[in-house]
Amino acid sequence: MDHTCADTFLGHRRRELSRCQVGYTGWMNDVTIDESLDVTGLNCPLPLLKAKQSLNRLEAGKVLEVVCTDPGSVRDFDVFSRQSGHELLKSAESEGTYTYWLRKS
Repeated sequence: MDHTCADTFLGHRRRELSRCQVGYTGWMNDVTIDESLDVTGLNCPLPLLKAKQSLNRLEAGKVLEVVCTDPGSVRDFDVFSRQSGHELLKSAESEGTYTYWLRKS
């Protein structure tokens, strides 16, 4: 199996704080976004690590939106969702910006 950021940081914690907008409400196919995390400009492993930290603060069933610019995040978020049990509701790419919607398990 290939080594990914998800493999390395799944289960690990760091003290870095994420840049997030707590309480933001948006809609994606009738899904409420409970928290939005902007990690644009950061490279592996930081987008995934900060998403994991944000998910840890959310209650089960809440949705986290993650926006980043790291092309490696596509595989990382897919692997992370399968390994962690958090549901990857959707992922999208537009002009080098990657967006993920994760529902906390």
